[in-house]
Amino acid sequence: MVCALKFWVDINCDLGESYGNFKVGSDAEIMPYITSANVACGFHGGDPVTIAQTIALAKKHGVAVGAHPGYPDLMGFGRREMQLTYNEAKTYVIYQVGALQGFAKVFGAPLQHVKPHGAMYNMALKDEALARAITEAVLELDHNLIVFAPPKSVLAKKAADAGLRVAHEFFADRAYNPDGSLVSRRLAGAVIEEPDKVVGRAVKAVKEGVVEAVNGELVELGTVHTICVHGDTPTALKLARALRSGLVKAGIEVEAVSRFI
Repeated sequence: MVCALKFWVDINCDLGESYGNFKVGSDAEIMPYITSANVACGFHGGDPVTIAQTIALAKKHGVAVGAHPGYPDLMGFGRREMQLTYNEAKTYVIYQVGALQGFAKVFGAPLQHVKPHGAMYNMALKDEALARAITEAVLELDHNLIVFAPPKSVLAKKAADAGLRVAHEFFADRAYNPDGSLVSRRLAGAVIEEPDKVVGRAVKAVKEGVVEAVNGELVELGTVHTICVHGDTPTALKLARALRSGLVKAGIEVEAVSRFI
């Protein structure tokens, strides 16, 4: 008798990115459909009040909490590259993740993971010094934290080499280049907003470990542990709802990543 393969995956979303009178996304509406929340730490978005509200909301819905540190760039929403020294990058990550740890402790919602944001995330895919700075910061704060990173990236390798758990991430709502990088947001078609397309890509990534690039080539991903939906995408709520439903219909268990890696 042949047993069917069992698949698990986490759905994460970047949340808590509003600050002051500037509102981003639909956090309260999206939260019921995800399993992990990446909470902005105040550098690219978010503020202390928003952090507290987002963690309280995550706890209410049983969603795991993670820190989403980025570059100090409110004007550019953390999506502009910055040249930081190793020490600057490391201390900026410690500062931001430490803030989330404090709020998580107060709300009784232990921090599960760290996922760099925007340009910091993208640069750490290839920049060894930056990847090492992020890894060392996480390791010194709490060696039990999981690092979210793309498969085969420098960040994933550095974190794994340091003994940290790594969740390989797939972006269901972003187009991929043949080399496995994300298509620049400046280009048409970089953000995918059609629910059926997002679900199809996600199921294929989890079950087959591949994604179709913009030129039609298949990009090898390997094992995918977590799927991202960007909270600031206009159709984020519709995508999160469709993704959760579509994965379950495909026989994939949707759980917080700390429960299966």
